[in-house]
Amino acid sequence: MLTLNNFDKAFENRIRLQVMSVLVANESYDFNSLKELLATTDGNLASHLKALEKEEYISVIKSFLGRKPNTRYKATIKGIAAFKKHLEALENLIKQQKG
Repeated sequence: MLTLNNFDKAFENRIRLQVMSVLVANESYDFNSLKELLATTDGNLASHLKALEKEEYISVIKSFLGRKPNTRYKATIKGIAAFKKHLEALENLIKQQKG
């Protein structure tokens, strides 16, 4: 029996799923590098980052590189756990479809 209880609505969007994939695989990532990697606009990326931040799945680190502001993002322990749980649910769904 398929259960959707372990699917996380925060990861239903492709951009948020990609952001979490990048942040789980890397210690942190800056805004412009994420934007370039995911081929998205400033506004689109910012809204998805805000949604993940609201869920406390990512943390924001603001600093300056010389005189230029730099915003980096990092997956939180809560975010990594939620992402792994979501991936496990996807894997289970795939296994059920094969059987």
